[in-house]
Amino acid sequence: MEGSAAIHPDKVALLEGQATRKQLGAVKSVEQQDGVNICRGEKGNAAVVFLADNICRIKIFHGADVDLSTTPGVLPQKQLVDVKVEENEERIIFKTSSMQLVVNRADFSFFYEDLAGSRIAHQQPISWNARGEIKVTYDSGLESHFYGLGEKTGFLDKRGERYTNWNTDVYAPHVPEIEALYESIPLLIHMNGDRSYGLFLDNPGRTDFDMRSEQTAFTISCTTGAYDIYFINGPELKDVVSRYTTLTGRMDLPPKWAIGYHQSRYSYMNQQEVLELARTFRAKQIPCDVIYLDIHYMDEYRVFTFDKDRFPEPEAMMAELKSLGIRIVPIVDPGVKKDAKYKTYQEGVRQNHFVKKLEGDIFFGEVWPGISAFPDFTEDRTSEWWGEQHKFYTDLGIQGIWNDMNEPALFNESKTMDLDAMHGNNGNPLTHEELHNLYGMLMSKATYEGLCGLLEGQRPFILTRAGYAGIQRYAAVWTGDNRSFWEHMAMAMPMVMNMGLSGIPFAGPDIGGFAHHTSDELLIRWTQMGAFFPYCRNHSAIGTVRQEPWSFGSKSEEIVRTYIGLRYRLMPHLYNLFQQSATNGLPILRPLLLEYPSDPNVTNLCDQFLIGEDLLIAPVYRPDTTHRAVYLPAGEWIDYWTGERLSGGRHILANAPIEIMPMYMKAGSIIAEGPLTQSADEVTDEAITFNVYGASADRTSSYTLYEDDGVSFDYRNGSYSELSVNVAGQGNVVELNWAYNSTNGFKSERKGLRFSFRSASFTAKGVEGLQSLSPEQLAAGAEGWSLDTSTGDLLIQVADEAKSGKLIISIG
Repeated sequence: MEGSAAIHPDKVALLEGQATRKQLGAVKSVEQQDGVNICRGEKGNAAVVFLADNICRIKIFHGADVDLSTTPGVLPQKQLVDVKVEENEERIIFKTSSMQLVVNRADFSFFYEDLAGSRIAHQQPISWNARGEIKVTYDSGLESHFYGLGEKTGFLDKRGERYTNWNTDVYAPHVPEIEALYESIPLLIHMNGDRSYGLFLDNPGRTDFDMRSEQTAFTISCTTGAYDIYFINGPELKDVVSRYTTLTGRMDLPPKWAIGYHQSRYSYMNQQEVLELARTFRAKQIPCDVIYLDIHYMDEYRVFTFDKDRFPEPEAMMAELKSLGIRIVPIVDPGVKKDAKYKTYQEGVRQNHFVKKLEGDIFFGEVWPGISAFPDFTEDRTSEWWGEQHKFYTDLGIQGIWNDMNEPALFNESKTMDLDAMHGNNGNPLTHEELHNLYGMLMSKATYEGLCGLLEGQRPFILTRAGYAGIQRYAAVWTGDNRSFWEHMAMAMPMVMNMGLSGIPFAGPDIGGFAHHTSDELLIRWTQMGAFFPYCRNHSAIGTVRQEPWSFGSKSEEIVRTYIGLRYRLMPHLYNLFQQSATNGLPILRPLLLEYPSDPNVTNLCDQFLIGEDLLIAPVYRPDTTHRAVYLPAGEWIDYWTGERLSGGRHILANAPIEIMPMYMKAGSIIAEGPLTQSADEVTDEAITFNVYGASADRTSSYTLYEDDGVSFDYRNGSYSELSVNVAGQGNVVELNWAYNSTNGFKSERKGLRFSFRSASFTAKGVEGLQSLSPEQLAAGAEGWSLDTSTGDLLIQVADEAKSGKLIISIG
């Protein structure tokens, strides 16, 4: 027997085509309110704001007034753009010095054009259903390519895919059909021919980007909240990324130790295990800067505690680790255990810091500690309170925190907080459904700002699993709970490349894979690749095969040591790239597409990448593989291992025995290399080397080395140095110049400078003013030059004393 529930209307599917959808209708008028252009339609309105000549914001709203506040993902903006408005019976044109927005009066569609009237993008009329779910369609072409969207599975080019932005704890599986992971960055970059533009939807609720359903169109939709879209003009891909990061911010320069190698496991179970791990790294001379503490360090998983049995003397542990040059980064989750005797819980309840239901009851959910409450990070006062709790760690000398489970993840059917839980939102209360994707970013923001206040001028390091647009301002991001699968190693490349194009330069996967069991070969190949990812951490799950660098015997240990050591030797160059990224917003790890956008061979090239502009990395990501195809883009390239000069614009077959990962340096590049150290903070007076690749009699090369103390914010006040190096071929001589452009309050400890000319197209005959010496004499610190007769490589060494210098190399 059935009741009326059997004919509940929700059980009868309503086809999308049958549902009534509304549109804005025709444009009735245009007006200005405080510099904002408002187009009023028959059934809704659009506010048009140009934040820059190439950035246009359109917000759809109903009613008389528009709320132009933004989410915390967007930095405060000032409208400083001169916009000319032209009207006729058919169109309204908003024109800047670089582009124009054309509004079709008849149907309220939008056309983005250059000043010559050539179309860049076409946004069809906006529509919504009775529930307020908004959908917008944009034109695309058969040759369109799509990038960005942050952390997504699949290939580099997102054409033919559909993704949801809803931060989700996905322990398994990480496969291409998974449409939502831990991070949500609602930025889509559309590239068609020689034009690229970005669309950023500032909506932290559920949003969907569909490039699959139609061949010549794509759609953007949101289930709740406003349609608040930013059009970011190129025309170059680099322009889009750089301009997007002016909107959402750029990372702060991290402490240098955070760029080193990190070792983690779920979990290092006690104090003795942590100390033995650190001592082993130093005994085996494998560089390492950080050891992580997963949840077992806590007292029954209560944040801001130590288990007194497992970690009886955290102060003594920290003191020994400091003497070894190794730091601790502990995990801190948002769930606060419901325990009337627990100080953090007591304060949270009494001071009204936890998320509640509308009726006033605290929202509780189950996570690692059991039933827990969750801080409401949308309230500034709660974020400040949370940040202050980290004094527990900073008093021990801890300067880095690992935020996990902050999607937020819960052990329930929905895997997250109830959608009707309420956030105070600084006096503008909204449901969790409307703000879900912001939670992780706001937690990391609270943590970062709290540590900044506690560390007295030292730079903190925050690692997060969840985030929203703008997360790069506060934290590095790792790609979550991957598996020890070769397929996951391969997937990490396009995933991190798209994260970089989405404004997140400090990112990387768990090296070796987190879950399942790694193998000797997989750990070697993944470490080779991971040594060049901006974020470099080996992490594995409880119950899996151990994967510390020495876990598979002496041969694999030596290979892993070599590649971790190579990362540390290249630390001056990596730090340079981090500083550049903090300045211009461009990624450190780059798809070849970013540097060669007109090359059709790289539009979906997923299995090799660039570090900066000049270093090409081609990992081996299949077992039992000793060769692989490598695509060399236009120009000339130098094989890092053999010195062979190779012409670009073609594929080659690279030799890759287990100890070799193919690497190529762009001819004409200069790469700084430092001495091998065991930690990034280690101070040495050894010379720095500028490797000049593929120099020739008619080629000019330049490089600027940025340096600061690596730990403090003093660089913001000008305490840094910049050393420029220039090499210019001039007929039968090559001129080498170097000069300190700035030494405001910072000077390195080194005593010498080295210039190594590798795979040059000439043979050096002498260096004016310097004598020819043996390699042993140069190694002892003498000034002079030496020629390797087997390779033709020239090495010059001078004292690092003068503010500038010049040398003339005579060549044959």
